[in-house]
Amino acid sequence: MSTSPAAPEIHELDPFDDAALDAWHGVYAVAETFELGGAATAWQLEEVRAMMQRTTTQAWLGGWSAVLDGEVVGAGWMRTPLLDNLELAEVAVHVLPVHRRRGVGSALLARLEEVARRRGRRILTGLASWAHDAGSDGAGGSGPGFAAARGFELALSEVQRELALPVDDALLRRLADEAAARHTSYTLRSWAGPVPDELLQGWAEITSMLVTEAPTGALEVEQEAVSTDAVRDREETVRRQGRTKYNTVALDASGAVVAYSDLATTVHEPGRAYQWGTLVRPAHRGHRLGVATKVANLRLLQRERPDIVRVTTYNAEVNTHMVGVNEALGFRPVARLGDFQKKLG
Repeated sequence: MSTSPAAPEIHELDPFDDAALDAWHGVYAVAETFELGGAATAWQLEEVRAMMQRTTTQAWLGGWSAVLDGEVVGAGWMRTPLLDNLELAEVAVHVLPVHRRRGVGSALLARLEEVARRRGRRILTGLASWAHDAGSDGAGGSGPGFAAARGFELALSEVQRELALPVDDALLRRLADEAAARHTSYTLRSWAGPVPDELLQGWAEITSMLVTEAPTGALEVEQEAVSTDAVRDREETVRRQGRTKYNTVALDASGAVVAYSDLATTVHEPGRAYQWGTLVRPAHRGHRLGVATKVANLRLLQRERPDIVRVTTYNAEVNTHMVGVNEALGFRPVARLGDFQKKLG
C-alpha cells in the first residue's frame, strides 16, 4: 500500500538566527548552482545576511524554510517594494534537487502567495535560469517547468553573458574614440564607491528609470520612485555586503546626469564583477553615450582591480542595441534567464 509523501513544515526565517539562515542559504546555493555550475550567479551568504538583517524604507523582505524530518530542504523568499510598484511581490522558490517533485516547492509557493495577498499584492514576479542551449523558453529546465506548472508565464527572456578580463586596451581605446566623435558636448566622470553629493540627485533620477526604460516584455512594472535617501540606503547595504561599486556617468553641458553605467565586485567572489545597469536618457540617445560610459567604466575597473578576471551581465534578447555593444566588447553567452509573472486571482 503506497502512502503520500509527508508534507513539509513551512517556517518563517529569522535572519538573526545564524543556524537557520545558514541552512536556508545552503539550500538556495545548492539549488541555484545545480544546473549552471560556475556560470551561476548565486548571492553569497554574507551578502544575503547583510540584506536580510537590514530594515529599510525601500522594501520589505521575508524568507521561509521548508523542513522535512528536521532537515531544511526548501527555501522561499519575497521582496515587496514600499516606495513604488505597490501591487508587486518578487518571489523565489528553491528546493534541493533530491527533494524535488515531492510538493516542497508547491508548499513554499502557496505560503508566498498567501503572504503576498496579505500584503495587498496582486502580481508575482520571479526569475529562473537555465542552460543557454535550452533556447529562449527554457524547455526542459527545472525552473521554467515549475513556473509554468504553477501558473507563471514567461514575460521576458534574457541572455547571461560573460567577458574575460583584461580586455585589450587597444580595443577599448578604439571604441572610446569612435564614440567620442558623437558626443563632443558631453563629459564623462568615473569613480569608485558612493555617489558624490553633487551627482546624487541626477543619479537617483536616472537609475530610477532603468526598470522601465530597459525592455520589460510583458512585465507589469512602473518606474521606481526617485529618492536620494534610497540611493544612500542601498549604498550602505552594498558596503555591508562587502561589495564595491564602480561607476561612470555622462554629463551634458549643464552638468546634468544623462547616462550611466555601473559595475559591482564582492569580496565573497574573488575575481568576478557584475555589470549592473547602463542607461541613456531618451532625449540624449544617438550620441554613443552607452558605449562611452561602459568603456570608461571598464577601464576604471581594469585600472583599479587587475585581480578581476571576468564580468557577468544580462540583456533582454530583444535589446539588440545593448547586445551589440556587449558583443563588441567581447561578451559571450553562457546561460539564460527568464522573468516570470503570475497574476493572483
